[in-house]
Amino acid sequence: MRLAILAALTLFALPARADTALVAGGCFWCVESDFESVAGVGDAVSGFTGGTTPDPEYRASGDHVEAVRIPFDEDTISYAEILDLFFRSIDPLDAGGQFCDRGREYTTAIWVDGPEQRAVAEAAKARAEADLGQAIVTPILDAGEFYPVDDYHQDYYKSEDRIAISSLGVGVKKKDAYKRYREGCGRDARVRAVWGDAAPFAGS
Repeated sequence: MRLAILAALTLFALPARADTALVAGGCFWCVESDFESVAGVGDAVSGFTGGTTPDPEYRASGDHVEAVRIPFDEDTISYAEILDLFFRSIDPLDAGGQFCDRGREYTTAIWVDGPEQRAVAEAAKARAEADLGQAIVTPILDAGEFYPVDDYHQDYYKSEDRIAISSLGVGVKKKDAYKRYREGCGRDARVRAVWGDAAPFAGS
């Protein structure tokens, strides 16, 4: 396991040896932010999957879950490493949502594309359970259709665009609103409480 692989990078076009992970870890803004900081990861896409509601939208996702499609360069980082990072970026003991966001839409999951990905995902889950000494509730499911969310919510965590009116005030930049949301939701504090020094994105 190589958890010390974080590096700031400029997003790039992935070469031929590319693959994709599809995961849900609560708010998709946060998952996208975390993984776009990882060397070997391309432009992650936020969206919805896991349900039957046609054409889900933000705040109208029906029975879908907020998810992120993570493209990665297999010559730089493996699928197993992506999933090791993923488990340690969430609270995999919580079946009711993540942090301040509750309900099915914010539950955790991994969707796999075929038996090879499933075997890697099951092994990653077993490693995480062994490290925590507790049963993990994050399911491993067969991938279905993925619906990207509208452009307004892509790359929200780094957007300079301003929100006209919000609970945080008038004309607040999306990236600043994101930082306040993440801190207020308690994401990093809870991940540190679960994983301690093994939490790759939660900081100190």
